[in-house]
Amino acid sequence: MVHQVRRFNRAVTQRVGALNDHYLGRDRPLGEARVIWEIGERGCDVRTMRSRLALDSGYLSRLLRSLEAAELITVAATEHDRRVRTARLTAKGRAERTLLDRRSDALARSMLGPLTDVQRQRLVAAMGEVERLLTGALVEIDAVDPADQHAQHCLREYFAELDHRFEMGFDPAHTLRADPDEMRPPAGVFVVASLHDEPIGCGALKFHGDEPAELKRMWVAPTARGLGVGRRLLHDLERRAAEHGSHTIRLDTNGALAEALAMYRSAGYRQVAAFNDEPYADHWFEKHLDAAVHGP
Repeated sequence: MVHQVRRFNRAVTQRVGALNDHYLGRDRPLGEARVIWEIGERGCDVRTMRSRLALDSGYLSRLLRSLEAAELITVAATEHDRRVRTARLTAKGRAERTLLDRRSDALARSMLGPLTDVQRQRLVAAMGEVERLLTGALVEIDAVDPADQHAQHCLREYFAELDHRFEMGFDPAHTLRADPDEMRPPAGVFVVASLHDEPIGCGALKFHGDEPAELKRMWVAPTARGLGVGRRLLHDLERRAAEHGSHTIRLDTNGALAEALAMYRSAGYRQVAAFNDEPYADHWFEKHLDAAVHGP
């Protein structure tokens, strides 16, 4: 598998021209062209750009200095926070970006042109699948304090989605409590899934001594669905429950969340009788954690 990945990487870097110092026939390598595209029409703060492109701060600084010297961009502190530096395209930079877009389109057409219609559809579908899988592999899951700003962002989005999707709406004041103290060690744990340092999902556990652990606050941002984030969150929380000593996990959910129901069932959860009086729940599930989760 590693050999095939390396072959794929070599084929792609050669075909897209990443090895050429004059990418797309311009006087700059691919790295500088990619930064120009990332800055875009509205500009981009340097910290966000570094995270999105996964670049070393020193290397990104060199790229930005080179583009500044070419009068393609400006980099300056923002008015509201002098610690935040924002890169913006100059008029010359915007013209360069337009040209790069045209030549990138031409490069894409050169890849599709020699193929039949069926081959084109296969290639584009395969590219889409590769993009989703590579993006999913960049997702990181970490335990955070429930009061952390990323955790709070996820909870706000989670509650807003429930309010939108439930026929009766959703009021956090009426649901069974899951206070921050119940979702931080040793009483529980709260995890956040992040992509390029931006929160895209969350989940939590509440521990109840010798009783089953309780799964809470499972949510994935709509923009991140299809990347396998929900299943990774679920597996991560199962592992943490097992490490805590729990042998069973329980959860409650609502039939309006069809995707969640399908995921729980496919992950081995079985429907059980109601074990709480959660007013927004109409489905209750339980799963016994096997040796594969508990480890040796």
